[in-house]
Amino acid sequence: MAMELMNVPEIIILMAEDHRTATEAVLGASHALSTFIETLVDRMRDGGRLVYIGAGTSGRLGVLDASECPPTFQSDPDQVVGIIAGGDASLRKSSEGKEDDPDGAAEVIAALSLTPRDTVLGIAAGGTTPYVMGALRIAKQSNTMTGLLTCAPVKQEPSSCDHLIMLDTGPEVLTGSTRLKAGSATKLALNIITTAAFTRLGKVHENLMVDLRATNAKLKDRAIRILMQLCPDVSREGAAKSLDSARGSLKTAVVMHRNGVGAPEAERRLADARGSLRAVLDQ
Repeated sequence: MAMELMNVPEIIILMAEDHRTATEAVLGASHALSTFIETLVDRMRDGGRLVYIGAGTSGRLGVLDASECPPTFQSDPDQVVGIIAGGDASLRKSSEGKEDDPDGAAEVIAALSLTPRDTVLGIAAGGTTPYVMGALRIAKQSNTMTGLLTCAPVKQEPSSCDHLIMLDTGPEVLTGSTRLKAGSATKLALNIITTAAFTRLGKVHENLMVDLRATNAKLKDRAIRILMQLCPDVSREGAAKSLDSARGSLKTAVVMHRNGVGAPEAERRLADARGSLRAVLDQ
């Protein structure tokens, strides 16, 4: 209540301590998150997409998480989609008025041609944003699975919402500024959703991003280091040559070395195991 009288070190301590609630809120929603992710994985395995939809900070966080999936997991850019009220221009310039239109997402949702295999997760810190609630209603008309991620208690779960994920972050130190700990909790929850989902889909081995393709110098160096870690008998030069033979595919190169097979056979085994490196190596 006396924030404007505080010095900078006091503001830092105030905000850092307040943000501990963000992690606690996500932990408190672990059951709802787990149920949502497990159902999501089954649908993604069958070719379904995950669509984030939000306005303002919530929309930006959804777009951010979606955009980070392809470089992290070598996923199809269309597999995780981020939609923000007002379009991409709203990523840089606020267009908060767009959030009041319950039919504002109709056109972009129609363009997605949603199917029952897809999942739409609405993100709304306050749980009432008309743009988001309207989007869930529209998405439900395609028998799409829907979810609502919110940071405030919802008095009544919307009929168009199959999964409610409530992160109880409480009031912000700067009243109403949900870009603060509500935003941090939302970012953590989205990180968990996509990281857990793609891990279950075989794009992670141990704690390594193995489903990457060495398409530039940085990624090639990372792939070489991971290959050497998983195949300790391989030199850096040998790892580089293996990656070239595997057309830049790290998982293919690992299978080639660990199982003593050529690239075509390694690719076949990975395909039979639905991309699970562990399943191939444990055979």
